[in-house]
Amino acid sequence: MKVSGTIRVPGDKSISHRALILAALAEGGSRIRGILESEDVGSSAGVLRSLGAKVPQLSSDFRVTGGGLRGLSYPSNALDCGNSGTTTRLMAGVVAAHPISARFVGDESLSRRPMKRVAEPLTYMGAKFDFERGEGLPMTVHGMDLRSVDWDTKASSAQVKSAILLAGLVAGVEVRVTEKSPSRDHTERMLRSAGVDVETDGNQVCLRPASRLTPIDIEVPGDPSSAAFFVALAALASEGGLVLTDVCLNPTRNGFFDVMTRMGAKIEVIDQRNSGGEVVGSLRVEPGKLENAVVGGSDIGSIIDELPLLACVAAGAGIELEITGAEELRVKESDRIAVVVQNLRAVGADAEELPDGLRVHPSSRRLAGTIDPRGDHRIAMAFGILSASSGGNIKISNPQCVAVSYPGFWNDLRGAIA
Repeated sequence: MKVSGTIRVPGDKSISHRALILAALAEGGSRIRGILESEDVGSSAGVLRSLGAKVPQLSSDFRVTGGGLRGLSYPSNALDCGNSGTTTRLMAGVVAAHPISARFVGDESLSRRPMKRVAEPLTYMGAKFDFERGEGLPMTVHGMDLRSVDWDTKASSAQVKSAILLAGLVAGVEVRVTEKSPSRDHTERMLRSAGVDVETDGNQVCLRPASRLTPIDIEVPGDPSSAAFFVALAALASEGGLVLTDVCLNPTRNGFFDVMTRMGAKIEVIDQRNSGGEVVGSLRVEPGKLENAVVGGSDIGSIIDELPLLACVAAGAGIELEITGAEELRVKESDRIAVVVQNLRAVGADAEELPDGLRVHPSSRRLAGTIDPRGDHRIAMAFGILSASSGGNIKISNPQCVAVSYPGFWNDLRGAIA
């Protein structure tokens, strides 16, 4: 397989969510360029509109007039978060600090995902949560005047950390969050750029009270989780190369690139610069001879979303891969450990589940068959890369589920191997 071309992947999903939320909470007009126009980010926009925020239709360049830190109002209907866990958890933090109540709902997949982990710290701060079944959606958040908190998440979750930080911001109280290991820090970076005093010390973050949020002017860089698919494609190719422009190279998001380099991929960073508090650059990727890998421990926090792809890379390269410490994968859009292993076996790869990860063993069998991503965008794209690199004999049911994060993925994939 030969690859060629230059790709600008869509705007970073994590940054896009946060840009909308902070723009709605700022005092005055914010400008957002290059936002990810996907279903997930659309869910955040819709929820903010339901709460009275002046968020226009998403486009490549638009403005949001913020109503201030406590400018949101009672919604007249349920807050539909679609498939977006980020929307649900971050907005739960925002609503918890407003004197309002709101019912959060989502699709079938999101409704199964656990929300008690974000409800627990916010309840401790003074908010009230009602769950209608289990610990997923629908849930109703009753906002209150919140108190300060010093919270140990005992895990690494940017969504839980961000919910606490946003609750503290809106409530005007100091909050401190300690994690098992540092998770992605887009919220902290964007808050600092908007004038908030946020201090990071290793795996601990402290936000001090702010009276207002300065409007933001941001150009959203390319999503490294989306760029990862084409890094994998180029690394698995037999000839050629790809250039991926304007990618967010935040150190908490570079895990996949670091692991792939460790495995033998040829990845060169060019045109690196700082933009809006984030490190941004372009990547030049060429084929490399990939070697066996063990991934776990400190690797996991910055590679969690790319682990299904890494498993597909191992299957495509015919190498041994062991992933441990990734139990978080079981409560994503699907049980990603189970679904990835089941689908790898369905196309002839040798894979096994571990309680907190998986193993892929070398196999000389031809990879072919049909996979069911269970509506999970990242699994659909990961197997799209595996199919392209192994002769195109893997069919994917419901390929349109990629619209959650990368609506143009299949077009970009066809262009890269044309």
